[in-house]
Amino acid sequence: MSAPVAAVTRRVATEFLGAMLLAAIVVGSGIAATGLSSDVGVQLLINAVSTALGLFVLITVLGPISGAHFNPAVSLVDLVLGHRSAREVGAYIAAQIAGCIAGAMLANVMFDAAAASISTTDRVTPGHLVAEVVATAGLILAIFALVRSGRAHLAATVVAAYIGSAYFFTSSTSFANPAITIGRIFSDSFAGIAPSSAPWFIAAQLAGAVLGLALVRWLLPVQLAEPEPEPVLKPEPEPEPAPVRIEATEAAPSTTTS
Repeated sequence: MSAPVAAVTRRVATEFLGAMLLAAIVVGSGIAATGLSSDVGVQLLINAVSTALGLFVLITVLGPISGAHFNPAVSLVDLVLGHRSAREVGAYIAAQIAGCIAGAMLANVMFDAAAASISTTDRVTPGHLVAEVVATAGLILAIFALVRSGRAHLAATVVAAYIGSAYFFTSSTSFANPAITIGRIFSDSFAGIAPSSAPWFIAAQLAGAVLGLALVRWLLPVQLAEPEPEPVLKPEPEPEPAPVRIEATEAAPSTTTS
């Protein structure tokens, strides 16, 4: 296997792994939340905190390998901006969807439920669809504004913080990800979404991605240069002490008399 093909394979496999773990975190923490509390607010808090912390870890660990998209909307914007080829993005999206389905099923199994249980939670309302547009547009803006301003190293912190907050400031609890939307169909739990609702959510997410891309291009029309690292000041070496010269002296004449 040639090196470029091997590198792409590793990146695609990383996207599958990251998407699977993300779905397991989202669905698993939702199932755990309903077992820990009957208060919907507490359940949502548990789900949001777990997702935000998990995202931070996944992006920090896997970002250097694949870019840590885990989201078809992010990969499509990456394609439009010319960062990746259509072939690689197609492989990314297939891996993300498969990973999210596998992750949802893994979460079900971890909590002794059937591996696949189709959700019955209908989530479509006008407000929820607007919320998905807003959530996805904000996510795209956050990610690619960092990339185009030379601050991509902050992505783990910023994305985790944004998604954690979007759980509460959007009425839809911020799916903002077509792959995770499809994955959540396969868990009839707190985090699930009915198959009839998923296409509407995905359409809203894609519209949000277009809006986010437009905002990125308007606010940051050109890629800014990476900031140069500050020079590390090294202490100047201390001067070596001058060697001590010991000069030979003649013995003083004796003054003793007999």
